[in-house]
Amino acid sequence: MKFDKKILLASLENAIKHDGKANVNAVLGIVLSKSPELKKNIKELQKNVSDVVSNINNMTLEEQKLQFKNLGGEITEKKEEERKLPELKNVKGKIIMRLAPYPSGPLHIGNSRPYIINDEYVKMYKGKLLLVIDDTIGSEEKNISKEAYELIPEGLEWLDIAFDKKVIYKSDRLEIYYKYAEELIKKNKAYVCECSSEILRGNRQKGLECNCRVKSISTNLRDWEKMFKAKEGSTSLRIKTDMKHKNPAFRDRVIFRISDRKHPRIGNKFRIWPLLDFSWAIDDHLLDITHILRGKELMMESDMERYIWNVFKWRQIEIIHTGLLQIEGIKLSKSKSKKEVESGAYEGWDDPRTWSLQSLKRRGFQPEAIRRFILSFGVTQSEIKVPVDVLYSENRKLLDKKVNRYFFISNPKKIKIKNAPNLNVEVPLHPDDNRGHRKFKTEDEFYISDDIKKNTVYRFMHLFNFKDNKYLSTELDKSLNAKLIHWIPANDNFVNVEIVMVDNSRINGIAESSVRNLKVDDIIQFERQFFCRLDNKSNDKIVFSYAHN
Repeated sequence: MKFDKKILLASLENAIKHDGKANVNAVLGIVLSKSPELKKNIKELQKNVSDVVSNINNMTLEEQKLQFKNLGGEITEKKEEERKLPELKNVKGKIIMRLAPYPSGPLHIGNSRPYIINDEYVKMYKGKLLLVIDDTIGSEEKNISKEAYELIPEGLEWLDIAFDKKVIYKSDRLEIYYKYAEELIKKNKAYVCECSSEILRGNRQKGLECNCRVKSISTNLRDWEKMFKAKEGSTSLRIKTDMKHKNPAFRDRVIFRISDRKHPRIGNKFRIWPLLDFSWAIDDHLLDITHILRGKELMMESDMERYIWNVFKWRQIEIIHTGLLQIEGIKLSKSKSKKEVESGAYEGWDDPRTWSLQSLKRRGFQPEAIRRFILSFGVTQSEIKVPVDVLYSENRKLLDKKVNRYFFISNPKKIKIKNAPNLNVEVPLHPDDNRGHRKFKTEDEFYISDDIKKNTVYRFMHLFNFKDNKYLSTELDKSLNAKLIHWIPANDNFVNVEIVMVDNSRINGIAESSVRNLKVDDIIQFERQFFCRLDNKSNDKIVFSYAHN
């Protein structure tokens, strides 16, 4: 076909841009965009592209680059757009923003979005970022994890989020909340309610006031004092709003309730706990917060904050809502992960199945990759659903430039190549940088993973060609159309290796002896397979955590 050179160039460029792996559909799209008339023979074109891509993907990255250059190819780099957030509204003087994690567990990739955006804005305006641990008692289903008090700051520091080092805990501020609760009662804007939750829900749905709502201020103050000794679930403090408000959820919301559950930080010192709406309305004012960034699922809470600020005649704070970020292929549930960690089903909070920041660090993710991934979506209320490969791509861009390559053979089997020469070879640690080489002495026996087929030409990467277990030649000969495979000499002092995968399953195999020189936390690429981080090592085995392909 006369357009073979176009296909070859498109395939090579696509492979070079994606770590040596071209994609048939991507190449097809590139060719058709340049030569739309080829649609007339689409089936023939698809076959041609598929054949060329298959051949190119069996080449090393160095070989692809050399062939691309020989054909006169030139990489067309797409200029990356600057990832800049929109300006904040109503900036007057120094901005102060806050992070508001509930400590049910460490932060995971999904809820890192508002934290990174907060940090970017504070750095943009040279402001101040407060870390306020939102450790009010929470619900029975979503309770506090004591470990989270350390795991949350640890994750934020790893992400290079510059929060104020004086951490604020809501569990230290209960008496402040009580003071403002009394003020609301004195303003006749809150009342102690003894109605059951069923009656409360029914009245709100119908827009009906309950008998408790008409109590006098003095009676409510007395009942507020009694509430501190009342039975759990028998009474609550509700704020007065319009019982005909268009949204039933806004009508006379509960702002304090009784809980006898032991708090992991302060024990049973307090048993009257504020709900999110109220505590944040008070704290955002007292902490001089200028801009609040939160998920749009908290719009009702934002409306309640504004309502409370109006009651106290406080300034209104700018609130920005963002849509939910979902990553295809990942199930993010802090409560499920907490249950599995506590039961021992997961190995800890850095188990790869949690997708916590700790687990991403363990896998070898770069904090900058996560930041770039988050910022690529900007600030929008739209729901975002993105494939996990987009996150992997950001990390790959950073790792590809700086990590060394090594050979890994899973499920190794020995092969003998007849007439193979004894060679001393140097294999580059990195295809682009002059970082040195790994040295091998080869004879005629090797460990491989592949199943060798008859009448097929193979090439040991950086070494030689063979067919039917017989040596052919050392030189790289493209006319042979050889399939590239990895190898480790049988005489190499190879290392037993275990790879911890994303689902926490294990892949076992062997790696070349030079891997012994690596240290814990080193990140590498097992050549043409995947990136990983050295997790731990012993005399008989080295364990790596899988990052991604």
